[in-house]
Amino acid sequence: MTQLLEPEIYQGQFGDFTITPDDRRGVVIYRAGLMAAALCFAIGVGLVLGQPENPVILPWLTLLYTGFCLALGVSLLMIHIYMVTLHRALQAFWVIGGVSAFAIGHFYPEPFALTVYNQPLSILGIGFTFAALTGIFFKEAVCFNRLEAKLLTPLVPLLLLGHLVVWLPLALEQGILALWAALFLVFAVRKVIQPLPPDIGDKSVFAYLKQQRLTKVDAS
Repeated sequence: MTQLLEPEIYQGQFGDFTITPDDRRGVVIYRAGLMAAALCFAIGVGLVLGQPENPVILPWLTLLYTGFCLALGVSLLMIHIYMVTLHRALQAFWVIGGVSAFAIGHFYPEPFALTVYNQPLSILGIGFTFAALTGIFFKEAVCFNRLEAKLLTPLVPLLLLGHLVVWLPLALEQGILALWAALFLVFAVRKVIQPLPPDIGDKSVFAYLKQQRLTKVDAS
């Protein structure tokens, strides 16, 4: 007769907690979303830098950007962040960026990638998507001291703002873009091989914060 294993008990800041299969599944989905987003982004960057004059790649770039956005949205849905306000803000950024990308893709005559490149002001819309991504990098840099996340946190806004105000030389933009893609892949791969519990976090903190919110609602 097979003996069932007792769930491992973890000591949290506000009490003991256990990690359930659903918790682990959520982390796996979070990391799978990051990996899919990183792959879509890296492939797109490879096409842009490898065949910049080839018009055949333009519809592929639109498809890859769509995959990147959807995968990022999945990760933002499953990520564990103690501050609910910050979590909701990152999700709101993703929605704004997605709506902006949809509008650019459907209401401009040029292909999506060309519009973004030729119309720097489009960054004011789709930039929200990358602000959400930068939020993930920042969270990972603070929580896990990841070097690649520390580098990506300033690198992403540097490239976007540089393109927006048109002050980065093309060669430098391309270099930063290639570095971004490479570091993003490193980041995603390292997340895949990282143990699951750290991404789940201290569940006692989530329980405490939830109880505090309920108490405030009851008091009002």
